Amino acid sequence: MRMYDLIMKKRNGNELTTEEINFFISGYTKGSIPDYQVSALLMAIYFQKMNERETTNLTMAMVNSGETINLSKIKGIKVDKHSTGGVGDTTTLIVGPIVAAAGVPVAKMSGRGLGHTGGTIDKLESFEGFSTSMSIEKFMKDVNETKIAIGGQTADLAPADKMLYSLRDVTATVDNISLIASSIMSKKIASGADAIVLDIKTGSGAFMKNEDDAFELAREMVEIGTNVGRKTIGVITDMDQPLGYAVGNSLEVEEAIDTLKGEGPKDLTELCLTLGSHMLVLGEKAKNVDEAREILKDIIKSGKGLQKLRELVVAQGGNPSFVDDQSMFKVPSIVEDILSNYEGYVKAIKADAIGIAALNLGAGRETKESIIDLSVGVVLHKKIGDFVKKGETIATIYANSEEKQKTSTKMVLDAYEIVKEKTNPKPLIKGIVTRDGIIKF
Repeated sequence: MRMYDLIMKKRNGNELTTEEINFFISGYTKGSIPDYQVSALLMAIYFQKMNERETTNLTMAMVNSGETINLSKIKGIKVDKHSTGGVGDTTTLIVGPIVAAAGVPVAKMSGRGLGHTGGTIDKLESFEGFSTSMSIEKFMKDVNETKIAIGGQTADLAPADKMLYSLRDVTATVDNISLIASSIMSKKIASGADAIVLDIKTGSGAFMKNEDDAFELAREMVEIGTNVGRKTIGVITDMDQPLGYAVGNSLEVEEAIDTLKGEGPKDLTELCLTLGSHMLVLGEKAKNVDEAREILKDIIKSGKGLQKLRELVVAQGGNPSFVDDQSMFKVPSIVEDILSNYEGYVKAIKADAIGIAALNLGAGRETKESIIDLSVGVVLHKKIGDFVKKGETIATIYANSEEKQKTSTKMVLDAYEIVKEKTNPKPLIKGIVTRDGIIKF
């Protein structure tokens, strides 16, 4: 078998066989197939696309390129949640504890942030002493004892995906739905969950700017999960403005704690209840999403969700006092309100621009080597549909550099569009994708 023939075959619009896909992934991972040939094949896939069978085969070839985690020693149906990334997306810190408190094991492998989308591990490290580095034995022990553990992804988990993504990033082949779907699902499947709830974002702050593309991505990922025996559902959600109000690591953690107290933003609370409800149904702790939603609302109201967060923090070496005393989180040297230059209604907020403003402050990584400042970020005070007076505070900047504070202030002001007529925000939940099809709301 020759890589040259595979490139020509896909370039001409033909299907690659399972054996051919396994050959190219195995060869590239082992170093026997060079970058330039894989780049050529990726470009052929980008233009000619892959069908459902090819995409599933590619996913499993990447899964089998390294370690897979066997979670069979964990009692119950293990349910994972994955978000395609957004601005102010702190759902894992809320959904994980409330779902675990309902009795569904949450065994989650998470990553660090790169660019303006924050990573769950970075946020959790706002808790003094918190560590996601642990053996698989401790990981499974924690889930059995507390129903939740959040670990860092190992280098041996789907290594072919990491290699392919690095190559796609520099060859303009990132935004192909089959390649995106197989990349995400290879890590989820290798992580060992029995069921997966996918939060696919769409809008200005999401990777999938176009709503139809988001539904198509969800359909492909659900098909992959179903084809390999994982119960999988996709929820399409809006990211045309940041989720909640806080953007920045410790700021988002504080907002997550407020949400677990029942005092969080309406949109963040609603999304967590929606995602968590599907997790409870897949975990067979509720007959339907309505019943699941009531269970989760009671868990928040009773304080069991907040208590589960404390247990998670303690189990992974963190200081639980931060959960009860938010003044313990580090406050940066500069806290500055941003005042509106106009009067009217907020028509739009460029979510990606808010994310980049937080990145500029040091809340995100421009490269993998960047050191994150966990204390900085942006807190919005006005969102789409809100009335703003001239001179009223629309956001607050948390910074440790006056120069960065001034630059980010301008970015935030430019991200807001204020008009005379009121505009209502778009629906937060846009639809659901299951093995049975697509439901748009």
